[in-house]
Amino acid sequence: MKVIKHILLPLIFVSLSATQAFAQSVSLDKIEAVVNQEVILSSDVQRMEQEIRERYKNSDQPLPAGDELTRQILDKLISDRLQLQIAKRIGLRINDAQLQQTLQQIAQKEGLTLAQLQSRLEKQGKNYSAFVDNIRDELTINEIRQIEIRRRITISDQEVEQMVKRINAAGQKNTQFNFAHIMLRLDKDSSPQEQQRVEQKAQELLNKIKRGDDISQLAILNSQGPKASEGGDWGWRTINEMPTLFANLFNEQSTTKGDVIGPFKSDLGVHIIKILDIKGAASVMTAEVNARHILIKSNIILSDEKAEQLLSGYRRDIISGRKTFAALAKEFSQDPGSAVRGGELGWADPNMYVPEFRDLSLSLPIGEISQPFRTMHGWHILEVIGKRESDTTVQATKQKAYSMLFQQRFPAEVYAWMNEIRQEAYIKINNPKYIIE
Repeated sequence: MKVIKHILLPLIFVSLSATQAFAQSVSLDKIEAVVNQEVILSSDVQRMEQEIRERYKNSDQPLPAGDELTRQILDKLISDRLQLQIAKRIGLRINDAQLQQTLQQIAQKEGLTLAQLQSRLEKQGKNYSAFVDNIRDELTINEIRQIEIRRRITISDQEVEQMVKRINAAGQKNTQFNFAHIMLRLDKDSSPQEQQRVEQKAQELLNKIKRGDDISQLAILNSQGPKASEGGDWGWRTINEMPTLFANLFNEQSTTKGDVIGPFKSDLGVHIIKILDIKGAASVMTAEVNARHILIKSNIILSDEKAEQLLSGYRRDIISGRKTFAALAKEFSQDPGSAVRGGELGWADPNMYVPEFRDLSLSLPIGEISQPFRTMHGWHILEVIGKRESDTTVQATKQKAYSMLFQQRFPAEVYAWMNEIRQEAYIKINNPKYIIE
């Protein structure tokens, strides 16, 4: 059996036993290490060792023996303490909403509510407050690590584009396009008047297609191309299977469903192509909403109840026609970025918003004013102006390319950063058996 040599991974989303704390304190404790102005006690080491042993008790893989396990535990505790000290120094703190969301995810993973999770831990003799503090620490460590490493990693636009090309080359070699084609015959030696007539007709057809007219019907009635009787439909073809004239117009990186190409000329005439569908490449369609809101923040002077009442009054004024949403947002909204635009947030993926705002923006009918509701930012009323589906494949591929480059460099940069902060810190390990090379 292969001994687990690197067991000290992030503990946030593992089973509950991975982040549990003792309810009982150790009466006699000794200092195992000093990290700047803080100490790591024997009880800290013992607590983590118990967590690890509980996590791996049903595993076929044995843990490192004795001193090696303790050395790894002490190494992680020192690293954690250094990162938490940096987070404290820059004022980084995980807010209660983020902590609560993580706790709920942990509970859901175990098939429990948050109250049931707390009850289970207490029945097991665990300290729930210590458990929550441990989760907050792990979130903080993850956040400070991301912040510091992002400062160290620079990825150029050129590198992203090169990675996009590699992604497309690997994943879209078999991309097939289903497209419809209209051709208006035009000889090379046609008179200027004939050329003008054909080009004008092509422009009229293009306008109809963009307006939503069925290109198949337009092809049957107007096309003089080889597939006219079939509605101009060339079926499914890869770029390699297309006529050269067409292949040069398709781009696997940017051509998307619904695109219209043309009018363009060839020796045969004037052409228009519409992309009916694409397969073999994963298209990313994103639901977007255009919404506006009015935000009121409660404080010591303005209670939650009063903020809700104010927004209810604004809502009545809008519905009755006494005031407009835009005018009230400009005058009263405490979101300065959107207030100057009458509360309008613009087209956006709802997932960028906090959960309550996201869910309501997706479910609320267009033009309806919501009842006042609360988020971590304050109290809102919301109106959805429009909804649409957008093809964000190109943006998604670029984001994937950036993420891949970042993840490739992340481990080496973490290692380098941890070495640097260790060298800058005062670290004293009292037991020579546990000295970290």
